Amino acid sequence: MENLVFCLNATIPIFLLMILGLLFKNGGLFDDGFVKTMNSFVFKVALPVLLFRELSTADFLQVWDGRFVAFCFFATMASILLSVGIGCLLPDRSSRGEFAQAAYRSSAALLGIGFITNIYGSAGMAPLMIIGTVPLYNVMAVVILAFMKPDHHKIDGALMKTTLKGIVTNPIIIGVVGGMLWSALSIPQPEILSKTLSYVANLATPMGLMAMGATFDGKQALKKWKPALGCSAMKLVVFCMIFIPLAVKLGFRDSELVSVLVMTGSPTTVSCFVMAKNMGYEGTVSSSAVMVTTFLSAFTLTGWLFLIRSMGLI
Repeated sequence: MENLVFCLNATIPIFLLMILGLLFKNGGLFDDGFVKTMNSFVFKVALPVLLFRELSTADFLQVWDGRFVAFCFFATMASILLSVGIGCLLPDRSSRGEFAQAAYRSSAALLGIGFITNIYGSAGMAPLMIIGTVPLYNVMAVVILAFMKPDHHKIDGALMKTTLKGIVTNPIIIGVVGGMLWSALSIPQPEILSKTLSYVANLATPMGLMAMGATFDGKQALKKWKPALGCSAMKLVVFCMIFIPLAVKLGFRDSELVSVLVMTGSPTTVSCFVMAKNMGYEGTVSSSAVMVTTFLSAFTLTGWLFLIRSMGLI
């Protein structure tokens, strides 16, 4: 019972914030413009500041774990290859690219940071997990969507250049790298700056989760539900079954293992829909996968967390 209470305390507040966002949207307190602005603020300001604060105040040599970053990178690459392989089996060629992208691409930064912070009171190893996954997410998304589109089989150079530029200028990556450089150079952080960063960082989780909840559309989730359910099974169950035992075997525990859980079992990111639409796809599979995985992850994440907690791994 103690383990179950621990898991519910870790997961339920996260999803209650998402439900509040949905209720506020349906009640007229949030409109589309406000939700879009809130998402932009969290992505460009609050979340990068949170990651910067966590890393800039930590001991760089103590925080850095190249072995863990490498594991996250190769586990992500394996997930991508498996997603592409299964996506190629779909009879509907127009859905293959969207399926492959939605099956592997997690909302690891936003939901993951909130999830881990709720358990440990800090971002733990999540920033290192982000280094090993987010750049790869973005580069491979362009490759997959370009090659798997029925009427287009080559990557546009301008699009690839724009994507690589987007990775270098990604606010989340800048926050992580900036925080690690600040720590490595042992730059002092005055109390005034520290408190200001804390105030902004504390906005990331509640605002981001409410904005995510406000974008949920049940009707949209019913469109092309079969590939959406396939994405959900891979995103929330299959990858966890493969990589969590492997992480345990390699000796990862506590916030490292929870970071792996977030990397492999968090819902599909909204960015999948945005990128699919920008590259000429219908976007229905992507949006449906986002909706379905977001809803079901309330149960699956709790279940996985309960399992690894019961085994004494966190």
